[in-house]
Amino acid sequence: MGMIYKRGAVFWIKYYKNGKPYRESAKSEKETDAKRLLKRREGEISQGKIPGIVFDRIRFDDLVKDFLADYKVNEKKSLTRAERSVSHLKEAFEGMKVTNISTPLINNYIEQRQDEGAANGTINRELAALKRIMNLGARQTPPKVDRVPFIPMLKENNTRKGFFEHADFLALKKNLPDYLKPFVTFTYKTGWRFSEITNLKWIQIDLAQRTARLESGETKSDEGRTVYLDNELQDIILDLHEARKTRGKISPYVFLNESGNDRVKDIRGAWKSACEKAEIGKRLFHDFRRTAVRNMIRAGIPERVAMMISGHKTRSVFDRYNIVSDTDLKLAAQKQETYLQAQTGTFSGTVTSIENKRVQQ
Repeated sequence: MGMIYKRGAVFWIKYYKNGKPYRESAKSEKETDAKRLLKRREGEISQGKIPGIVFDRIRFDDLVKDFLADYKVNEKKSLTRAERSVSHLKEAFEGMKVTNISTPLINNYIEQRQDEGAANGTINRELAALKRIMNLGARQTPPKVDRVPFIPMLKENNTRKGFFEHADFLALKKNLPDYLKPFVTFTYKTGWRFSEITNLKWIQIDLAQRTARLESGETKSDEGRTVYLDNELQDIILDLHEARKTRGKISPYVFLNESGNDRVKDIRGAWKSACEKAEIGKRLFHDFRRTAVRNMIRAGIPERVAMMISGHKTRSVFDRYNIVSDTDLKLAAQKQETYLQAQTGTFSGTVTSIENKRVQQ
């Protein structure tokens, strides 16, 4: 049985769960408030629930530690992005009781991030992290969260659509340092991710079979994949292999930095300079990935095979990368006109001229 008592002018309650006593302030000088709180706590216990006071002691920071630990234990490759999201969430919720995190507070966070200029996609990644943080707390034994508030998601309209026309790629490549030219050519043709190529090692290259292999666990999807090297890529790999023999210290990595003593890591300075010299505007390295997908499809490679080369696990993401360019639209118009011309037999005019001829008749 629970009881009500006073500490000074404030009422407190005492109750038991599994023989363990709990004491909690009613934060009121009215006995009726204390009776109401005691009744609620006893109701929670009778239903087998953990008393709410336990959840009131949990802070947002406690859940964040569990969230980041989950990423590290499971060796998730998006740990850096998760840490970035947490850094923003902490600015709004650090030190706060989890029971005080509500939908209105989350909406205030969204408005604040929008005022700071954050894109909807970026905010959604942060909201997804918050939802994961809360859900992990609710699933623990014993749970640290008794309820997960509704977390609204924003409509995203910031999907990147950039890609390289072949002339743009050649102009960029021409203005890059020599050590990066093989690197970007490999990316342009395979569509592999930046980290997949920078971490590519010679043990993953089979010169005799002309293949480059990513093992399971080395990719974002955790699935291995193989790409066969065309003549240009084979020549590039052979040249890099010969150059490797001439160095005093042999590196395990295929694509090395300008000094030749470590793998390629940061190309932002060289990339920005090359884009400016090539006069192709601001481009992202990730544009190569979209470009490779588009080029493979335009070359007639079956979509399933293209997905295996680029490493796209889901069709929805692959379709998002399979971008239609202005050139594709022009070719479609030309093909349609050619088809319509063929329907007129020997007449070689345009649809408009056909209609004019009918009017004259």
